[in-house]
Amino acid sequence: MTPIEVNLRKFRARKGLSQAELGKLARVRQGTISDLENGKGRRIDLDVLERLATALGVKATMLLQESARR
Repeated sequence: MTPIEVNLRKFRARKGLSQAELGKLARVRQGTISDLENGKGRRIDLDVLERLATALGVKATMLLQESARR
C-alpha cells in the first residue's frame, strides 16, 4: 500500500467521514477518493491533494508521508 492509500483512509476515519462526505467537503468525486484509497493507480494533482488535506484538517504532506502521525 502507498502512503496516500493508508493515510487518506486513516484521517478520514478519524474524522468519522464517509467517502461521500469527504468528497462534498473537498469538492472531489467519491469515486476519486475510493480509487485513491484502493490504489487504483490514479495520479493525484496538487489541487486535489490540498483540498482533501484541508477537509481533513491536516497538512497535505501528511497524506504523503510514509508514517503519518497525529
